[in-house]
Amino acid sequence: MKTSMKPALAATALGLMLGSWAMPGPAHAADMAPSPPAAATDPLATARARIAEKKWPAAIDELKRVNASGNADWNNLMGYSLRKGKTPDLPGAEKYYEAALRIDPKHRGALEYSGELYLMTGELPKAEQRLATLEKVCAMKCEEYGDLKEAVARFKAAGNRYVAEP
Repeated sequence: MKTSMKPALAATALGLMLGSWAMPGPAHAADMAPSPPAAATDPLATARARIAEKKWPAAIDELKRVNASGNADWNNLMGYSLRKGKTPDLPGAEKYYEAALRIDPKHRGALEYSGELYLMTGELPKAEQRLATLEKVCAMKCEEYGDLKEAVARFKAAGNRYVAEP
């Protein structure tokens, strides 16, 4: 799994592990309503878990069940799952990445992953456009920028051929 998917998964796991004891509490426990579990606050938690397990068909099924097509994260995860599957659906993945970017033009995950998709299809100029956008969005200080920059470098070093992440 791409390392840039890890922060969202780690945040979900951390929330489950910490529970309410990590939050400063009032003098009386009765004054504080219990925190809902992470899955209740993130409808994409199950899909993220299937992605972390690299269970692409199960992730796609869960994303279809949730059906949050107006959500940039949902579209990004759908594109990612379609692209990473045993038989990648690159046109389908591109459609979802584009939808994510219409909703949120600064969506770092969709920018990175669509850039990788363009490298997979040999479209270096499009990948470099995504990299330039990431450079502006996160001032070169985000994981997505670094990952895509490395992917572009691997592509160029391999004679303009896609090289999967090591």
